[in-house]
Amino acid sequence: MMTDASLAFSDLEARARAMAGDVPADRISVRDHVVDVEIGAFQAERGVTQRLSFSVVVEVSDHGGAQTDDVDDILSYDTITEAIMAELDAERLNLLETLAERIAQRLLHAPQPQRVFVRIEKLDRGPGKLGVEIVRDRSGQSGTAGTDDTPAPILTFLSSTALKSHGLGTFLDQLEQDGVPTILVVDADLPTATDSWPARNIALLQADQAAWRLAADDARSVPVGTRTELDWGLKNGQLSVWAPSKMVLDAVDAPVSTDLADLTLWFAQQVDACQILWVGCPARDIPGISSQSVMLEDLL
Repeated sequence: MMTDASLAFSDLEARARAMAGDVPADRISVRDHVVDVEIGAFQAERGVTQRLSFSVVVEVSDHGGAQTDDVDDILSYDTITEAIMAELDAERLNLLETLAERIAQRLLHAPQPQRVFVRIEKLDRGPGKLGVEIVRDRSGQSGTAGTDDTPAPILTFLSSTALKSHGLGTFLDQLEQDGVPTILVVDADLPTATDSWPARNIALLQADQAAWRLAADDARSVPVGTRTELDWGLKNGQLSVWAPSKMVLDAVDAPVSTDLADLTLWFAQQVDACQILWVGCPARDIPGISSQSVMLEDLL
């Protein structure tokens, strides 16, 4: 039995266990995440950085991640570290209390978190650690709609002609230098699938293979098959190549067609694309999204 005093100085996991109800919740945690930050109300803390240590425990609602082994079904650790960095990047703050509150509220805007424990400690302001710790739950939330700061990407559909062009490497160089959030879709020249489930799977796996072939030719191109990884790539400057089989086969509203152009139009809506560039092939239009046919040499 933990006393109030021992609980006050225990780790966050111990406090979460002690505060659990009859049915303990699943918990996701990030501990001892150290970042150099300019923060503090004292003049001596202005114009310099100091180390902050972040420990966050998030209690989550029931989910199927353990059964599906699917990263899209769980709260990603990246969600926690991104919440920390988003609040640090937003503005300079004086108080750890303010920072902890904003991190907790940002996490609670996501659908799965039910309760959040946040501990922040200054490591350089004395002989020991100086910190704050808060616990927040959904009772203070006005809704579950959160801030999604994933940028709207440009989808670039690379036709078989573009893939064979000697200028493709230069084009990828340019994409890397421009830093515009981009997802590549690679034309796989897929056969028209019959109504059979095996034929549909084979066609989509061929599309995945086309993405991996591009990665083999240019290591900057990273095949990605889940929405979680795609969002991370868009936020972190990764040049992702869509490997479509998982998203298409898991979706209830995906086209039955295995024509990759049809799938690209559907995918553009899933990722809230702002534009589709059809490189080396005719454009396919979709309401609400700019669509343009271009030749590779026109982009260089």
